[in-house]
Amino acid sequence: MTQRDLSYDRYCDEVTVQTGLLRQALAGAADLQARVPTCPEWTLRDLAVHVGGAIRWMNEIVRTRASAEVPDEAVPQFAGPPVEDGPEALDAWLAEGAESAAEALREAGPGRKMWTWSWEQSSSFWARRLTQELLVHRADACIAAGVPFVADAELAADAVDEWLEIVAYVQRVQPADPAGELRGGGRTLHLHATDAAPGEPGEWLIELTDDGFAVRPEHTDEATVELRGPMTELMLAFYRRLPLNSDEIEVRGDRSFLEFWLERATFG
Repeated sequence: MTQRDLSYDRYCDEVTVQTGLLRQALAGAADLQARVPTCPEWTLRDLAVHVGGAIRWMNEIVRTRASAEVPDEAVPQFAGPPVEDGPEALDAWLAEGAESAAEALREAGPGRKMWTWSWEQSSSFWARRLTQELLVHRADACIAAGVPFVADAELAADAVDEWLEIVAYVQRVQPADPAGELRGGGRTLHLHATDAAPGEPGEWLIELTDDGFAVRPEHTDEATVELRGPMTELMLAFYRRLPLNSDEIEVRGDRSFLEFWLERATFG
C-alpha cells in the first residue's frame, strides 16, 4: 500500500525532530492540565507521559532485541518524572528518551529481527511506528495548546499509508474488530491532497472488496466519497483529528460512507 518508502535513517532522524517539535508545542501551552480535545480522556501532561512512555517502551524492545513483548514495568523510567518536579523535568525526560531511542534504532540498523505486534518483525517497523506515533500526537498537542501544526508532506502521506496498512492488518488478525466491517459492496473512498506536486504521493483510491479493501495511488472523479484538502489537513481528518465540517477540507459524495469508514478504521 505504501506510495513511497522513506529511508530508515530518515525515520531515525525524525524520532528526535518530532519529539523536539512536540516539546515546543508543550512549552507553548499555558497549562499542561488542559484537556486534549482529540484525546479527551487526557490532559496535555497525560499525552506527554503517554508519548514518553511509548518512546521508552519501544527503545527497550529495540535495545534488547526482544523476542517477546516487554511489560511496561520492565521499562526504566516508563512512568515519567513526578508531577511536582515540574514541566522542565518532563521536557528533559522526553528529550532524553528520544535521543536514546534514536540511538538504539541506528545501532540496530534496518531489518534487525525483534518482536513487534505487527506483520513486520523488525527494527524497521519500530522506526516507522515511532515516527508516526510522534507526528500524530504532536498534532494532538498543538491542537490542545492552540499552536499551529504543519506536517512534512512526505511524512503525512506516509502516515496515511501506515494507517491503511494497520487497518488491513487488524482485519486479518482480529476478525471481530470493527475494521472487519470495511469490506464488500464495491464502495470507494478517494483521498486527494490538493497541494501535492506532480510526482509526489497525494492520492489514494480505497475500494472495499469481499476480502477487505484494496488501495491504489489513483485519481478518480467517480468515487463513492472523496475527502480532499491540503496534505496536512487531509492526514488529520483521516486520523479523526480534524472534523469533517472543517473549512480546511472538503467532502464530496456520500459523507455517510466516509463516516462509516472513520468509525471503524481503528486499532488498539
